[in-house]
Amino acid sequence: MSGPVLELDRVSKSFGAFRAVSKVSVALEKGEILGLIGPNGAGKSTLLNLASGALHPTSGDIRYHGRSIAGAHPHALVHRGIARSFQITAIFPRLTVVENVRIALMARRGLCRDFLRPAGKMLKTEIATLLERVRMSDRAERYAGELAAGDRKRLEFAIALAGDPSVVLLDEPTAGMSGAERAVVVEVIMDLNAREGVSLLFTEHDIDMVFAIAQRIVVLHQGEKIADGAPTEVRASPRVQEVYLGEAANA
Repeated sequence: MSGPVLELDRVSKSFGAFRAVSKVSVALEKGEILGLIGPNGAGKSTLLNLASGALHPTSGDIRYHGRSIAGAHPHALVHRGIARSFQITAIFPRLTVVENVRIALMARRGLCRDFLRPAGKMLKTEIATLLERVRMSDRAERYAGELAAGDRKRLEFAIALAGDPSVVLLDEPTAGMSGAERAVVVEVIMDLNAREGVSLLFTEHDIDMVFAIAQRIVVLHQGEKIADGAPTEVRASPRVQEVYLGEAANA
């Protein structure tokens, strides 16, 4: 690791009188898998929305490779190399897996206005590579709306990777999945990090999954950061056990 690729520096976000995130600092290192956990309403999704440009901070700064991106819009950040995957998958259900990925690649490369070239023949090699990376080659011609939850999530990963990102933000990547689906998605996440060097910041309610794959964990509570460290350090923290791990264990 050679320094932070994405930094949130004392960021706060208020909605009227309610402060969802309060002076939180998080640094995602190059090639790191960083888990973000906390009770419901802790500010996890708000922080991801700030990092992806979906929300703009009330105060504080956000930097990507050392340059401020606070106030930048999501589409601009995608082109810079920050991709976002949502808890509810964002796909075109009436299109096939291949067509979904093709649209993403065309959009990233400014080819959507190229009406003179048959879309079905474009970017075949790139599409095949992306689907192989997320273990979806055998489902290439399936309609997206017919896919199981784990397959839809992996398709969304392929769409996110179409922009060749260095950072991927994941909001509840295994939500609503069976154990078998969850295992495949975790394998894909680990592979993207190990083989592609993608830096990952993710939220997840499956505590066992977080502690199994995260190299570092940040814990939020009522919009504030209460812990930041290696999984063993976080698990041993009396404060984290008080406000979250005890509650999670009994959920």
